[in-house]
Amino acid sequence: MKLIELKKISKIYRMGKIDVAALQSIDLDIDKGEYLAIMGPSGSGKSTLMNVIGCLDTPSSGEYHLTGDNVSRLSDNELAAIRNRKIGFVFQTFNLLPRMNARKNVELPLIYSGMKKKDREHRAVELLEKVGIGDRVNHLPGELSGGQRQKVAIARALANNPDIILADEPTGNLDSRSGEEIMKIFDDLNKEGVTLIVVTHEKDIAKHMHYIIHLKDGLIVEKEINGK
Repeated sequence: MKLIELKKISKIYRMGKIDVAALQSIDLDIDKGEYLAIMGPSGSGKSTLMNVIGCLDTPSSGEYHLTGDNVSRLSDNELAAIRNRKIGFVFQTFNLLPRMNARKNVELPLIYSGMKKKDREHRAVELLEKVGIGDRVNHLPGELSGGQRQKVAIARALANNPDIILADEPTGNLDSRSGEEIMKIFDDLNKEGVTLIVVTHEKDIAKHMHYIIHLKDGLIVEKEINGK
């Protein structure tokens, strides 16, 4: 089943009087349950592609179909609703709220989706246990290690059972041991059928995925199948 279909997606940014093409006529299909890495040098379009797939930005031209729906031209409010329902995000900088404990950070997407308080508390604890930090539910982000904070972020990304997890350099701020723990969680999630798309510049991280898309100057220049 085609989860994502990008058809001739371009993104042009206006920089003063100059147009800069961040993406140039990208064609990409991603199946449900896929495990994909996006790689490329700085300025290659990795983050822009991630933002388009994640409905954080809209393309200048082309069509983007997510689970069969054309989301290329939706309003900001419509895109926000899709992000909350269908997409979970994991960022390099964790993006946790510092004054909320781990459980409350995980609960945030569930508040926006209207889940009752008791149900969302149970769901948050369940997810924190799933990623291996069930003993840290009441800890603030500042009381957690970098790896533990990223695990909270993964639990939050899973809160609404999204169709896709998008991870932007998820191990970039972690030591190698913590990074491997995070990738083990991703591997296990993918085995359960979760679709994962990971932006990374680290070859060791990309080796975990089924295949790698290489970008350069806003173009897909290579699709590499991993021999796992």
